[in-house]
Amino acid sequence: MTQAAAKLNAFPIFLKVEGEAVVIVGGGDEALAKARLLAQSSAEIRIIADNVEPHLRDWIAANGATRIHAAYDASLIERAVMVFAATGDEALDRRISRDARALGIPVNAVDRPELCDFFTPALVNRAPVAIAIGTEGAGPVLAQMIRARVDRMLSPQLGALATLGASFRDAVERLLPRGNIRRGFWREFFEGAPARALDNGQLAEAHDAATELLLRQGAIKGHVALVGAGPGAEDLLTLRAHRLLMEADVIVHDALVPEAVISMGRRDAERLPVGKRKGCHSKTQSEINDLLVELAQAGKRVVRLKSGDPLVFGRAGEEMQAMRDAGVSYEVVPGVTSAFAAAADFELPLTLRGVTSSMVFTTGHDLKGGSLPDWAKLAISGATVAVYMGRSVAADVAGRLIDAGLSPDTAVAVVENASLKNRRRFHGTLADLPSLEARSDLDGPVMTIIGDAVAGANFELSEPLAAHRHEQAAAAVLEGSRA
Repeated sequence: MTQAAAKLNAFPIFLKVEGEAVVIVGGGDEALAKARLLAQSSAEIRIIADNVEPHLRDWIAANGATRIHAAYDASLIERAVMVFAATGDEALDRRISRDARALGIPVNAVDRPELCDFFTPALVNRAPVAIAIGTEGAGPVLAQMIRARVDRMLSPQLGALATLGASFRDAVERLLPRGNIRRGFWREFFEGAPARALDNGQLAEAHDAATELLLRQGAIKGHVALVGAGPGAEDLLTLRAHRLLMEADVIVHDALVPEAVISMGRRDAERLPVGKRKGCHSKTQSEINDLLVELAQAGKRVVRLKSGDPLVFGRAGEEMQAMRDAGVSYEVVPGVTSAFAAAADFELPLTLRGVTSSMVFTTGHDLKGGSLPDWAKLAISGATVAVYMGRSVAADVAGRLIDAGLSPDTAVAVVENASLKNRRRFHGTLADLPSLEARSDLDGPVMTIIGDAVAGANFELSEPLAAHRHEQAAAAVLEGSRA
């Protein structure tokens, strides 16, 4: 048997207040809180108080509100469209509520629900779009928590987009038939090229994109977003990345992107894994490029989800070139790269005043060539070096840098699964680093940071690399004695 939906005791409405008087009675913190809330509207704010605290007085002067310097009297609230009793005095608040009701004016008495005709919501303001969250006074803190979550989900430019949409409404009703074509236009308007242009602050481009969409009669044009998934922790995903995942028709993701991040996408979005996995066929970069172009040309909104940041060892350059060549629209959304996550896990300053002011990001694979790469020279001169995918080349990195003149005592920090709950941290010196290569217990992505600034890290939760180095040496001696 289906349970009946609970009934609201307070029905939400939006009251027109433009140019109308809204009265707040009170001179303290409660009055200031209501004034700040009402200042998000175009109402004429009047504050009645014979005594006003300094911070409210400053707010009135800064925001152009009107102060009525007098003791409260019922005549002062006549012709208001709303009244707020915020005196902190129960008897006076009760009198204000009674007077307002006698005049037919809705009234709210702060923290006195029995005296209220309405409750003020927690407000997400994207004028002219507004989202009001209410709990009928039962849980104001809960309402604020919900407000914060909703606010993070919405583009800061949503109000500007709604205003632009209003300017196209008459043309859409004249030129596009009712039904799927008109609905398709508005869906693409609010999620497609006009919305993307406004997110970048490009009003003229947004207008042009909307005009083009109207001429195409709402036909969807594909788009690809190269999105950084960050180092793995889902709460390090950017707000823009999350919004795009919620709008995507297809999510094309790498192997290193955790399922927890992928699942933040729209529930019915198609998921296409293209990353390399041991023992499994993986697509070549050329095949991935072709796939992205094909999906976009089919009118799909595509998120190409890459671990870390797309522009840091993410082959984004090749994918962007393929889309430019095919005339496909795209954008790049940065992510938290693994070097930053690893440094945060260690509380490690990548730059340190008086020690180092430069950084190098590298995979370390170029150390296998015959000549020393330029970044190695920077490391020797004091730069902090972050080595991506560092475990398999640890011995090469250490040996070549020591041979080139970097001290074997240079500090080293290593993180497996940076930012995740199952991360492991190790510390030591450049001389200890080769022991990392033989660690078969490390099967997650490893980030290695080398440099004098590493000495400023917090090593309380990390293991010394030297301990495993000594274990390896002892095992080698034991194996030799057996032989």
